[in-house]
Amino acid sequence: MTEVIMPKMGDGMEEGTLLEWLKKDGDEVKTGDIIGTIQTDKATLELEAPGRGKLTGFLIEPGATVPVGVPIAAILKSGEELPANWGSGEAKSASKAEEAPASEEKAEAKADSTPAVTKAEAEPAKPTGRIKASPLAKRIAAEAGVDLSSVEGSGPNGRIVEKDVRAAIQDQGTKVSTPNISSPAASAEDVKVPLNHLRGIIADRTQHSKQTVPHFYVTLEVDLEKIMAIRDMFKAEEGGKVSVNDFVIRACTLALQDMPVVNSTFKGDHLLQFGNVNIGVAAAIDDGLLVPVIHGAQNMTLRQLGEESKQLVSKAREGKLTPNEMQGSTFSISNMGMLNVEVFSAIINEPNAAIIAISSAAKKVVVNQDDELEIRWRMNITGSFDHRVVDGAVGAQFMNAVRNYLENPTRLLS
Repeated sequence: MTEVIMPKMGDGMEEGTLLEWLKKDGDEVKTGDIIGTIQTDKATLELEAPGRGKLTGFLIEPGATVPVGVPIAAILKSGEELPANWGSGEAKSASKAEEAPASEEKAEAKADSTPAVTKAEAEPAKPTGRIKASPLAKRIAAEAGVDLSSVEGSGPNGRIVEKDVRAAIQDQGTKVSTPNISSPAASAEDVKVPLNHLRGIIADRTQHSKQTVPHFYVTLEVDLEKIMAIRDMFKAEEGGKVSVNDFVIRACTLALQDMPVVNSTFKGDHLLQFGNVNIGVAAAIDDGLLVPVIHGAQNMTLRQLGEESKQLVSKAREGKLTPNEMQGSTFSISNMGMLNVEVFSAIINEPNAAIIAISSAAKKVVVNQDDELEIRWRMNITGSFDHRVVDGAVGAQFMNAVRNYLENPTRLLS
């Protein structure tokens, strides 16, 4: 027998949610077949069969969240059967819990030969001591004021998971009445909107970064005239499209090679300086924000970086990123140039030591070296740095290095 377990799809993954089974009980599968989909804290991923045989013994239903490593189904070879205790303990399924009423009916049928018991004896004792709940469920409950002792868990061994808390919140009512204020206009109602899974993760991680990482910021204005000319040349002569973001990725990659201290992370008693340059590219999706990673960016050309970035962002929005594509960044880029933003600063994507925020490119009236007015393409860039790793002067030097590459883009073409 081969157990199908909730896989660990990333270093930080502690639990996963089954979205759906794509195979039915009794279907024949082979190694690598897609048998279901799961939701991690970062993306929706495919669940592959770990062996060949008959898929059976489903232990969880769609919507259930279980810790990584917990059995959720089995694959049997010819002649094999499920163990007698399959589905017990930590891997106990919802279907087993549903069998309880039938067992109770059988017990009632034997009531004439069974001594009477009191109501208190018949009712199961309430759990005492530590309440079993996932970290996300605890956080949501604390924010919503939900008493976990009153919530029934649907996870393994009665563990309270996210959906149980959200159900409890809905039972308490999702609307909060607005105080009656004297006004000619009718008062409206505030609506409490529960956080989705990804939004909860984003809230936790950005709050942790902002509260524990000492940020400082450096903003520079970059002249884009040469980049715009090269971009137009590529479009006209080669029929290919190169974006400003492609140039930014390449410029940051080279600047990180020039100043490897920025391509580092804080480890408490030492700094770890990374050998590879792995660029995280923030991508907005319907449910929130993901940061797919371009691994080994120092080995790619401008064109290759642009193609890799586009593919990763597309996969992020389709929910098709692999675990490797979502981890291992050493530096990150957040670009809101398409949103008509003049300047902004980004929160550091831990464990990175820095992130660069790219604003919109726009034509501005500037004074040239001859004290004459002219119209040129300009863009603001802001670096956010971890002061435990990077000092202020070093951060400013790094930002100037990025600007120098962007204002001399022929150096980015090699």
